[in-house]
Amino acid sequence: MTTAKVPAKAQSSNNLVGFLVGLAVVVVLAFIARWLKIQVYGTNLPLGIPGKALEYPLWAALIGLIFNYILKSVNVYDFIKSGFRTELFLKIGLVLLGAGISFKVIVTAAAGAIIQALIMVTSVYFFCWWLSGKFGLPDTLRAVMSTAISICGVSAAIAAAGSVLAKKEEITYVTALVIVTALPLMVIAPLLAGLMGLSEPVAGAWFGGNVDTTAAVVGAGTMYGKTAQQIASIVKQTQNALIGVVAFLLALYFSVVVEGKKERPSAAVIWQRFPKFVLGFIVTSLLFTFGLIAKDPGAAIAAMKDWAFCLAFVCMGLELSASQIKKMGWNPIIVYLIVTVFNTVLALIVSYLIFGWLFPAKL
Repeated sequence: MTTAKVPAKAQSSNNLVGFLVGLAVVVVLAFIARWLKIQVYGTNLPLGIPGKALEYPLWAALIGLIFNYILKSVNVYDFIKSGFRTELFLKIGLVLLGAGISFKVIVTAAAGAIIQALIMVTSVYFFCWWLSGKFGLPDTLRAVMSTAISICGVSAAIAAAGSVLAKKEEITYVTALVIVTALPLMVIAPLLAGLMGLSEPVAGAWFGGNVDTTAAVVGAGTMYGKTAQQIASIVKQTQNALIGVVAFLLALYFSVVVEGKKERPSAAVIWQRFPKFVLGFIVTSLLFTFGLIAKDPGAAIAAMKDWAFCLAFVCMGLELSASQIKKMGWNPIIVYLIVTVFNTVLALIVSYLIFGWLFPAKL
């Protein structure tokens, strides 16, 4: 009995060391990403791309991807991966983001964001559900993928998976697809918005309704401008707020229709799945609006926000698993790409109509 306790203690110690080393790696890579951003900021790159367009989210994600490969090559990735906390850093950054946005901006954008969220989530979800059925994907994978694309990527996928009891490999697979598509879109979307001459509110709304992960949405908005970042975040978080509702409806559907159970899932599922950081975002925005967070200290908070996002983007690159994509074949990939194109085009149309015409944001 005595000998059995020693390995357990050693394992606990190893887990803590691995977490701390992984966290240190993330911090160091974030510093490198910020340094690279400074080096190219005032330069002109090939194809006429200005260096200032390549903001820290891109450098952080690229460095994360590079070290993802390096760490796996030297067999230390599994030991330190517990220190990669994309969701944690992202939520901290979003709460701090609220400390620089007046609540009147949220109210101004709220009506349009709610309408856009309802249109986008409903249309994209049911299109993905229908198309994935045509390709013969299992219902659990259909639910996870449809929720991920229509709402907010990784968080939505996890919430949906819990509601429909999806397999672990299905969650990992969809998560990998989300990251693979979100990283290029984070760069391509701002460039296309610039070519189309979109205003910052319209562009931000497009990023919020089009790009799958909240981190990449913030990254795209950051590259396009401050107003674009704010509107993109508001639109995406409005969609995020629907996670609980969708998770509840999925639990109800799978319980009654798919599994044939008579009992109904509790409405508490909505609160369990609701992204609590959205409330933190609103609270910090109210504090800023009523002057409890002054503008000068607010600059320090903005800097902390940028660092939190930078850490999240590094982790995003570090957590990408290409091997998971290979395991499940081509059909889910084809479905995901087709729905992503549908989502992109629809989001552009809806964003232009709502934020360019129906409810133009007054900032």
